[in-house]
Amino acid sequence: MWWRQQRVANQLALTEDQQTRLDVIWRGAANDLIDVRGEIEKMTIALKAELDQPQLNRAAIRQIAVRLNDARSKKFEREIMMFVDMRAVLTDPQWNRMREFLNRMEAENAARREDEMQQRRNMRPNAKRPER
Repeated sequence: MWWRQQRVANQLALTEDQQTRLDVIWRGAANDLIDVRGEIEKMTIALKAELDQPQLNRAAIRQIAVRLNDARSKKFEREIMMFVDMRAVLTDPQWNRMREFLNRMEAENAARREDEMQQRRNMRPNAKRPER
């Protein structure tokens, strides 16, 4: 839980009360999210099984796709509402520091991914370029 990480809690100056409120919000959403992730997994498995059949059943595939889409939508909505509830716990200055922190982390992750891609490119044997 991000709010219990010492680095984050210190940077945001979270109070114990805020951390407790965030715990309550997370616990309230956790069971719903576990259930909906399970439904997504079930529908994904069912869809793969239908697609592996020698004769495709369009109606069954459509029904599974609708249920999978509904489950994904429900998960997204639950995550957003949990986020909204958590955001309400933070003061505006804390939220601004959180956004700055997330933006920094995002930039660091992007730079790390770019470095990894560059390293992979450098490890490839040189391909011959066509003559012009």
